[in-house]
Amino acid sequence: MKTLVLGIGNTLLTDEGIGVHVLRALEPDLGRRDDVTLLDGGTLSFTLAGPIEEADALIVVDAANIRNKAGEWAVLEGDDMDAFLTGNRKASVHEVGLADLRAIALLAGHWPERRALVAIRPEFVGWGELPTPAVAAAIAPVCAAITERIRSWQHAA
Repeated sequence: MKTLVLGIGNTLLTDEGIGVHVLRALEPDLGRRDDVTLLDGGTLSFTLAGPIEEADALIVVDAANIRNKAGEWAVLEGDDMDAFLTGNRKASVHEVGLADLRAIALLAGHWPERRALVAIRPEFVGWGELPTPAVAAAIAPVCAAITERIRSWQHAA
């Protein structure tokens, strides 16, 4: 099973870049595996549709306005991920939203059955290359949750 871990965000805008910061933290553990691809999705583009369509499983990490405190995070899996994406189109600061990429993948006939969105609540989105302390504190537990999710999906397959 080939898993794509897609980190999204602009690392010049503090907490908005958390998806990319998590991806970098995953590199030592998951970056050398043949069955996992770590992809910096930046601020999203239609070019990401291809890698999503080729994946058997998808984990997306992004800053999101979930109803928690700054730095808190949630894993939305399967239909819960889809409902969040389609119900929060205006919440995205990216030119192309994940909902758009989902629509392209569905049209192409391949939206991974195993999929999850790891949503991390930002504290501040403004100029700065590092996440705020509250959001940075989420990196280690989010990495552990992603690693565990991949392990459990592979075990189930």
